[in-house]
Amino acid sequence: MIDAVSLVLSAAGLVFFLAGTVGILRFPDTHSRLHALTKADNLGLGLIALAVAVQAESWAAVAKIVLIWALVLLAAGTSAQLVARVALQQGGAPGTGRDGGAAPGQRGPAG
Repeated sequence: MIDAVSLVLSAAGLVFFLAGTVGILRFPDTHSRLHALTKADNLGLGLIALAVAVQAESWAAVAKIVLIWALVLLAAGTSAQLVARVALQQGGAPGTGRDGGAAPGQRGPAG
């Protein structure tokens, strides 16, 4: 029974990882891509971590899994904020479909 629960949680986590990947590939600008990636991947990682925690042999192992998940959430949020700030500084306004960077082979906004 525990194996089945773990399998279902892992499969659900993989679906969210896939959704985040599709968001990166299909959305038009950096901010939309970041939103899709951070939301879907954080939930996907949470489900995978829960699947692993179900299989854990001790509460210490569960605590380590939760700590790893919390640190990844903190790192993902921080890096997404930094990437979004750089995109704004380079002229990519949210929802415009523009990344703020130059097209391949062209010079960027800074010259």
